[in-house]
Amino acid sequence: MFLRIFGFLISGIISMVIYYEVSNTKFSSDEPNKDKLLVDLVSYVLDKLHYDPKIINDDFSINVYEDFIDAVDSQKRFLLKSDIESFSQYRLSIDDQIKSSDIAFFNLVYETLKTRINEVENFYEEVLFTPFNFDISEEIDLDYENLEYADDFDELKTLWRKRLKLSALDGFASKKEINIEDEKIKSDSEIEEESRKSITDNLRDFFQFNSELERKDWFSIYLNSIVTQYDPHTTYFAPEAKEVFDQNISGKFQGIGARLFKRNQQVEISEIIIGGPVWRDNLLNVGDIIIAVAQSKDEEPQEISLMKLSDATDLIKGEKGTDVYLTVKRVDGGIEQVKITRDLVELEETYAKSSLIKDDNNKYGLINLPRFYVDFDDYGERNAASDIRKEIISLKDKGIDGLILDLRNNGGGSLKTVVDITGFFIDKGPVVQVKSIGGRKEILRDNDPSILWDGPLVILVNEFSASASEILAAALQDYNRAVILGSKQTYGKGTVQNIIDLNNVISGNTYGDLGSLKITTDMFYRVNGGSTQLEGVKSDLIFPNRYSYVDIGEKDLDNPLNWNEIDPARYDNSAKIFNYSKAIEKSKKRISENEYFSLIDQHAKLVKSRQDDKVVSLEYKSYKQNQDNFKLQNDRLKVIDDFISPFLFDWNDNNQNSDSTYNDDMKEKRDRWIETLKKDIYVNEAMNLLKDLTSIEGGQILSQLNKN
Repeated sequence: MFLRIFGFLISGIISMVIYYEVSNTKFSSDEPNKDKLLVDLVSYVLDKLHYDPKIINDDFSINVYEDFIDAVDSQKRFLLKSDIESFSQYRLSIDDQIKSSDIAFFNLVYETLKTRINEVENFYEEVLFTPFNFDISEEIDLDYENLEYADDFDELKTLWRKRLKLSALDGFASKKEINIEDEKIKSDSEIEEESRKSITDNLRDFFQFNSELERKDWFSIYLNSIVTQYDPHTTYFAPEAKEVFDQNISGKFQGIGARLFKRNQQVEISEIIIGGPVWRDNLLNVGDIIIAVAQSKDEEPQEISLMKLSDATDLIKGEKGTDVYLTVKRVDGGIEQVKITRDLVELEETYAKSSLIKDDNNKYGLINLPRFYVDFDDYGERNAASDIRKEIISLKDKGIDGLILDLRNNGGGSLKTVVDITGFFIDKGPVVQVKSIGGRKEILRDNDPSILWDGPLVILVNEFSASASEILAAALQDYNRAVILGSKQTYGKGTVQNIIDLNNVISGNTYGDLGSLKITTDMFYRVNGGSTQLEGVKSDLIFPNRYSYVDIGEKDLDNPLNWNEIDPARYDNSAKIFNYSKAIEKSKKRISENEYFSLIDQHAKLVKSRQDDKVVSLEYKSYKQNQDNFKLQNDRLKVIDDFISPFLFDWNDNNQNSDSTYNDDMKEKRDRWIETLKKDIYVNEAMNLLKDLTSIEGGQILSQLNKN
């Protein structure tokens, strides 16, 4: 609650400070007055309220210059080398322009880009008029970062021809496969012609959407090229973008169950909505980029990079039960098409739930927490902490010997619930330290000396366990109360953001809605003094997974805040995990000898190699062979579907839901979750570890005392 209240206090402080400064700023009566005002207003707010304000100098100018050009033409498909040479006159002067509310650099890029896009629109149909020959040896390099800009218009045409050929080849390969499966009689030339026609239709839509973009849409990109220099989570929201940001695709609408965000001309998954189809079937991850959308498998996907976010969202949304096909660039660099059956978010899926697990002699408990949820208006209502308490008490009543807390894919939530949940496992003491702008520090504590569960505790995490999840895992690790299992480390987001409505910070505004600024104002620190920023929480036992060799997390974003440390809080970490070293050693041995983990590790290496390989063949046989090889490797992983844990899993009914709310649909969802636990190789190894932790006399005595 502190952070939420502090956010409101910040808004009040800004209102007073900015009014004095900005209301006295004079602008001319030219059309871009609002743009100039926004540059002045945003840069001033950042300087006064960002956790780590930047020095606006030549280095800052170079970074904005490069990021803005990359944002508007990251694939180098519109601008020419001569354009870049023209832009370079501003490379070292953008800092001066920001200070003087000058937008000459933006104006030049914007006008040039409009011209180039129109020129490409005038020739793409000519390129697509000629059939592509997929029998000749030809390649395309998709390493856009290191690719040179085209020297002239002819070279740009060649670049477009290759990229359109790749799109046509992809469509040709898919349609040819469908043609074989359906035993349709179509020649290769007919299939190739269909692919080119689909691309032509999609590009018409693509350029139509582009024509509907307004100057303000491009200027928002420029503003974000400035604000993201401070850190990757500081973002400017234009009025329309803020409205879309506040909507869940599946919260208010039927859809896929994800929140989208557009930055640098890319539509990115910013949050997976708990309870929706994407979350339920583990189809997408935060950071995945949606490249194109199709409404059926045989429809040519429609590129969405130049669309407004609202238009892209409309393509993805749809009625419950209908399918949508998303072409997605994964956080690991791979590109694939994902089929999603639209549905409604099921509220019950967002809450904590637990399973009773048995073997021949013992009982254990597993609690899954998808998110640290809370009703900010009434903390006494149902929240993550109160639900976890009920689950623990219910499992204790059934005589469990150990407990697993599953925080995988938990992106965070309420800080107060984290403090309360930590208190269930420790004596009273500090849980997390929060440092704010100006160096102000606050220690959030558990003041309740009672311990709800003092037996063996294992916490499951992965690369997408972030923010509040990291605070809980870090606190219990620092107190020596839990063994952390999972990826090398958690996500590493140790910062806090507040939303500032720019309309509230300036008086006498005559330019309409100014939008909002999401700004980083605080940083989290462990009780041992180290930040969770970048480093996250290191697992005590590391599991192989598909992202083992791929850089994922806060540290891999542009301009993240640095890791640092402050003085540790005073806390008692004298608790001892029984049999810790021996249990970890046995688990490592099991993992190294497990054929399933070996397959997962091999696949992770393949994912890494595909991420590094940017050259693609435009010859059908080679292209198809490459696709078949990757599919073969993926199919090898399907053997893991045969895995069934030897442990017995049962739904733990804690009477939280009354009989009146229980129905067949809920029973089906519960049964499906139990089935996933039975086939979860990571949960199985967590159980093996938990058994080892309770196998010695001390652990058994501790568990027995806990039952009593």
